[in-house]
Amino acid sequence: MSFPRYPAYKDSGVEWLGQVPEQWQVMTLRRCLLNHRQGYYTQASYVDDGVKLLRITDLGNYGEIDFAECPKVEDSPDLKPFLLERGDFVFARTGGAGTFGLVGVLNEPIAYASYLIRFRFASSVQTAFLRNFFLSFGFQEALKQNIHGGVNQNVHAEDIKDQSIAIPPIPEQAAIAAFLDRETAKIDALVLEQRRLIELLKEKRQAVISHAVTKGLNPDAPMKPSGIEWLGDVPAHWDVKPLKYLMSLTSGGTPSKENLAYWDGAVPWASSKDLKTDELFDTQDHITQKALDDGAAELVPPGSILTVVRGMILLHTFPVVITRAPMAINQDLKAILPTAGVDADFLAWLLRGGSDEVLSRTDEAGHGTKVLRMETWLAMQVPVPPSKEQALIVADIVKRLGELDALTAEAQRAIDLLQERRAALISAAVTGQIDVRTAIDCAAPKLENGR
Repeated sequence: MSFPRYPAYKDSGVEWLGQVPEQWQVMTLRRCLLNHRQGYYTQASYVDDGVKLLRITDLGNYGEIDFAECPKVEDSPDLKPFLLERGDFVFARTGGAGTFGLVGVLNEPIAYASYLIRFRFASSVQTAFLRNFFLSFGFQEALKQNIHGGVNQNVHAEDIKDQSIAIPPIPEQAAIAAFLDRETAKIDALVLEQRRLIELLKEKRQAVISHAVTKGLNPDAPMKPSGIEWLGDVPAHWDVKPLKYLMSLTSGGTPSKENLAYWDGAVPWASSKDLKTDELFDTQDHITQKALDDGAAELVPPGSILTVVRGMILLHTFPVVITRAPMAINQDLKAILPTAGVDADFLAWLLRGGSDEVLSRTDEAGHGTKVLRMETWLAMQVPVPPSKEQALIVADIVKRLGELDALTAEAQRAIDLLQERRAALISAAVTGQIDVRTAIDCAAPKLENGR
């Protein structure tokens, strides 16, 4: 769908805004701002019964706010200046310059935390229009140019207030907001469909793996009871053995961070953040040969299977990765070396196929961290086909997953394109590059400023 442009434009005087409709006013945000305040700082512990405290992590991708997970702080007179009102905006002042949220209907008092800045704007600019303006690519990029510091990426209230905005008359603001609500809802629905498809493909992927490593490839093969609940029947010619007979384990460690001679070398050093693919050729972090020579770390050979045995990822995922290069590992990982007669790739797929059973064997360590107890895990009974059949199963899994992964990649490309379309539409509408007044019925615009 294409939209017309406005009849006449003028130079905004702002590089990223460019030409704007002639009747729009160009000004800085501070000129339409009533006031702002940095958030509430407290060192007190959270309480069960009190006032909800909004944090950066409660802000969504599109200016939405999720109050459901907000912790609570004790109510006191000191909180009053930090209570939010409908129509307020909160910006993250650290961790992401363009992260913000628009406060909607509030059914209870809610305060906002110290790493947020609250802005309250005049009625001359509607909150629904402002929300979309803050989502626009140009505004987000302009704000990023004002990031201060290094890792924390701080942005100051003055940086936000100094950003320019082109403001249309109130009826046009209402028309633009209504148009974007309608069109982005259509796009979001299509994105949701693609995400559902990806989830279904993910479930199908796991089902393919699990069936192949527990039932084999021949649907007519004679079966026998395994005597193991999670396995059920297995091919009659397969063995069923405890996992400990199929592998040996190697632990990892972390060279001293204080010894700079151990770090930023050429030797891959794997941690849980690297275990996101089926195969691992390199890692994000590297250590030096000196770290190996001094015994601060050891290499595991190519064809080792890496998995996490300690970490919060074990709440929902049991990552299994096979190495394709020599590398060292940290203490939260284990390297698995298959015993004779067990194909490394088959063992990796077997562990992935039985991931639900593995996760059921996790326990809690200190501070709630999940841990996989070795004795419980290694006692897990697993199916073992003949070695030639192991290779055939691996080849079949790779082929079938390649087809599913191609469909997943196609769905992700569709999501990326839809999100690009969404961003482009918002930017074009809020900067007046398209005229949407005829695309929406604005005969009776909503003028209550969204509050």
